[in-house]
Amino acid sequence: MFRRADEPLAARARDLLDRLTPEERIAMLHQAAPAIERLGVAEWRTGCEALHGAAWLGRATVFPQPVGLAATWDTDLVERVGEVAAVEVRAKRAENPLVSLNVWAPVVNTLRHPGWGRNEEGYSEDPHVTGIFGTAYSRGLRGDHPRVWRTVPALKHFLAYNNETDRSTTSSEMSLRTLHEEELPAFRDAIEAGAAGGMMLAYNRVNGIPAHTQPELVAEARTWADESIAVVSDAGAPTFLVTTQRSQPDHVHAAAALVGSGLDSFTDNEANAAPTIEYVTQALAAGLLTTEDVDRAVLRLLELRIRTGEFDGDADPYAGIGADAIDGPGARELAREAVVRSVVVLRNDAGVLPLSDAGRIAVVGPLADLVLTDWYAGTPPYAVGIGAAAGERFGAAEVVTGADTIALRATSNGRFVVASADGSVVEASADTAVDGALFDVTDWGDGILTLRSRASGLLLTGGVWPVRADATRVGEWVVQESFRKHVHADGTWSLLHLGSGRWLRVFRDVGLLAAEAVTLDKAERFGVRMVRSGASAVAEAAARADAVIVAVGNDPHLNGRETEDRPHLRLPEAWAELWRVAREANSRAVLTVVSSYPYVLSGIDVDTVVWSSHGGQELGRGVIDVLSGDREPSGRLSQSWLATEEQAGDLFDYDTLRQGATYRHQAEPPTFAFGHGLTYTSVSYESVTVTDAAAPAPAPTHRHAVFAARADETTVDAVVRVRNTGERDAEELVQVYALPEEGLAIPTPRRLLVAYARVRLAPGEVRDVELSFPVSRLAVWDDALRLDGAVDDWLHAGALRVQPGRYALAAGPSAWDLPVRADLEVTPA
Repeated sequence: MFRRADEPLAARARDLLDRLTPEERIAMLHQAAPAIERLGVAEWRTGCEALHGAAWLGRATVFPQPVGLAATWDTDLVERVGEVAAVEVRAKRAENPLVSLNVWAPVVNTLRHPGWGRNEEGYSEDPHVTGIFGTAYSRGLRGDHPRVWRTVPALKHFLAYNNETDRSTTSSEMSLRTLHEEELPAFRDAIEAGAAGGMMLAYNRVNGIPAHTQPELVAEARTWADESIAVVSDAGAPTFLVTTQRSQPDHVHAAAALVGSGLDSFTDNEANAAPTIEYVTQALAAGLLTTEDVDRAVLRLLELRIRTGEFDGDADPYAGIGADAIDGPGARELAREAVVRSVVVLRNDAGVLPLSDAGRIAVVGPLADLVLTDWYAGTPPYAVGIGAAAGERFGAAEVVTGADTIALRATSNGRFVVASADGSVVEASADTAVDGALFDVTDWGDGILTLRSRASGLLLTGGVWPVRADATRVGEWVVQESFRKHVHADGTWSLLHLGSGRWLRVFRDVGLLAAEAVTLDKAERFGVRMVRSGASAVAEAAARADAVIVAVGNDPHLNGRETEDRPHLRLPEAWAELWRVAREANSRAVLTVVSSYPYVLSGIDVDTVVWSSHGGQELGRGVIDVLSGDREPSGRLSQSWLATEEQAGDLFDYDTLRQGATYRHQAEPPTFAFGHGLTYTSVSYESVTVTDAAAPAPAPTHRHAVFAARADETTVDAVVRVRNTGERDAEELVQVYALPEEGLAIPTPRRLLVAYARVRLAPGEVRDVELSFPVSRLAVWDDALRLDGAVDDWLHAGALRVQPGRYALAAGPSAWDLPVRADLEVTPA
């Protein structure tokens, strides 16, 4: 029966389960499930990364990072991106049957603090906006076939995960208010919509207990779905219960706790299932688990596999996707469109933009022509940087990186360090600073350097012994291409290889370099000759140009990434100085920030600034489309750019209300607000009216509101009148916020986005934009309430309720620019 596509999902899974031996069932609980040859069941894996395109599988279309996709505020576009990602995962599976159709995406952890190292993986600081875009991407991944899923998305990371520092030991302290108002809603939307079929649990603890052994939280999430939700562990997390979290006495008890808490699949010990099988077997023998516990978990995994069409043969509607579906028709155009729609014009005070009439363009800075990808990106089939795209559009573009070109002379033998043309040899062997001795040094902030050989064109890497200059990019789990300099009193440098923690030294007699000195006194000391000042080159290029694009930002593997939170929120001083140099040489300058996260720009006098996330293969063309004015800017921030670092609050304090963090609770304006983004014209907000100025409060509930109204929910309908008062078309994001009156019994957000709509306005056009939202979006958690018939546990000790009172409905272009208002009275139920 399990191969019959016309049978119900649950019946097919039960039929297959009944055919498995007890030993085969236990083996199914590991990420590397074995083949069952007697049944014709193939070997199988959980997990395929697909955060913004298929990842870790070689060549694939690379789209903007999720924080950039959310800046489009376009769910249809994000869904189409998810569709391409899923098709390309299917294509990879056609090449290799072990590629899993259980994709570990999207990430729906809210971006409550911009210091989180994985900021680029999330969508927004607002949990409901996070839910909107997580659902859209999941829909694309899932597809619309009623039976077979294109892929089965697993939402990451459940729950309360927003710091990398000591992530497997820190505890995210969660009040029930924070859990129900800000954490759980971000996950609920995609699950309730039937767009996600799984979840990955988080490394951290929640209120002192590992997130992997929180049965109440997992059970709550499963109530949102009509069908089963398969739950997988994060990599290595089952082991951490014993080794770092020390919440279980041994691995047998850990396995029992995990399965008993609702985990279905162990992501542990890579492809070696033997330890997991042994621990679960011993847990059963000791009576810590029952066979029914194991069967429930296996059933959910079998249902996941059946959803993918694995056993449907020709009845799988996606079976025709072949290995040639990578970089398929429309993928390149969609990648470019996604970048265009995600670019945010943050400030244009000097009227520099658009650059439509510029003849000669200079593109300067470390990201002048680099397209950088993050840890969860695929290998793009091609990449077009900003400099190359500027050359295509304007006919001429001078590209200058701003790196200092230096030569290093080893004091131990008096010779200059040279690299071979292919970078395979790096040695202190030249008597003069010949071409092979030149290195471009880029300071990425906080003293982190990369050195690019002019001879090989590639990066110096300490990841091999001896050192080479053949790395194409900064990357890998442990970065091998970054260094830190120590400047001695006499001006010589010693270079610390950050990946190994060892200093560079020069071998006697042969002059080869290696990262192996344990202490500074054993490190080589290099004399440094400045061959070409990067700042001077930037100034000269800027002066020659009609306009200058200053392209700065982060490398996604440095100063903030998985395992490493950001050291601070400020734009690196090296980039600020680069901007000053360019701006002094040419007043028609645009600070173009390409980054995984927002920056604090205090102390930097900048009148024109644009932001893009790392946009993938079409980054350059998408950015230039907007800067040139060929496309109207339409991106809007889904995350605030703060005025000070203090506005972010404490990275380890998850109570945003207490800290006044995120747009919902900010007492002082940020530099660029949530929802902010400029057009190249002007749009005025003339009025907001409410169809019915009074609405009854719904009954208290445990059902979290999602952004859009459900069929059984009462809605508030509003009309916002906007006018394009300029001479160009405008892509406007009309936003409506609820601002509760002061004095309500339970603290509320200061402002809450309740509705938005994208509209395109012709010059002079007036539009009445209709928006609606469910009254339930105004709910807050009340610890004092108890609901009849509710689950009797700590998680449900209270309820969500809408407080009667007066709410202002304010409309405008951002959370801090709300020029028109109307009153809404919420009456007692």
